[in-house]
Amino acid sequence: MADNKPYTSQLGAGLGLVDETKMLLDLWSPGMSVNQLHQVALESGRFPTVTARRLRNIVVECFAPRYLVGGGAPAAHLKRLSSTLPTADLTQLMLVFTSRANLILGDFVRNVYWARYAGGHSQITNEDARAFVERGIDDGKTTKRWSESMIRNVSGYLTGCCADYGMLEGGRRTSRRILPFRISPSVSAYLAYDLHFRGVGDNALLTHEDWQLFGLAREDVLEEIKRLSLKGLLIIQAAGDVIRISWKQQDMEALCDVLTQS
Repeated sequence: MADNKPYTSQLGAGLGLVDETKMLLDLWSPGMSVNQLHQVALESGRFPTVTARRLRNIVVECFAPRYLVGGGAPAAHLKRLSSTLPTADLTQLMLVFTSRANLILGDFVRNVYWARYAGGHSQITNEDARAFVERGIDDGKTTKRWSESMIRNVSGYLTGCCADYGMLEGGRRTSRRILPFRISPSVSAYLAYDLHFRGVGDNALLTHEDWQLFGLAREDVLEEIKRLSLKGLLIIQAAGDVIRISWKQQDMEALCDVLTQS
């Protein structure tokens, strides 16, 4: 298990929450605590159909673990990018952060969604998700065995979250059509730099599991990096299996500035 984090049912507190996340990013400012953000959100009038308790769940159980980790860096970056990046690109970044916070979602996307996609299947069902969840339980990836209703619910959360992030068709259904899904250039640049600044070496970067959320193997990532090089975002030198990257931006803030201007 990555970081030895167990599978949880935390996605049940809120799936993709794309619109809610954008509104909370708008209200959030660096240094704001989770409780302060909840209070500001309550008083903003931006969530008229959401109860106070439900809003607290969204802020505490969903927004904070996804975007307020690492001193709130994900929130700061998304807030900076949200004014110019299209929603589709922001949504792809949300997928990355949500998958890091919820290991079960990341594994489902990597091991079920892309396997079905590559196998030429046109749909993913809640039964596919259920089989994945049951396998995870059998493999000891949860802290205890889940009840029948929990397994059924989490299976629905997984397919519902993929729908929110544009990978599967939306609506309330038990079988969903697989939609075309390709990483955007801005997200490629963000992810490459993010992994670099998190201490991932140039060669290890090409095989990092975050790329697999977009169905990318090492060769695919190398092509993405070469495209970023052509855009002047970095310089890559490749010799056989060894690659070396010269990173042009000094930090993520500088990269976000470049991305908002491009």
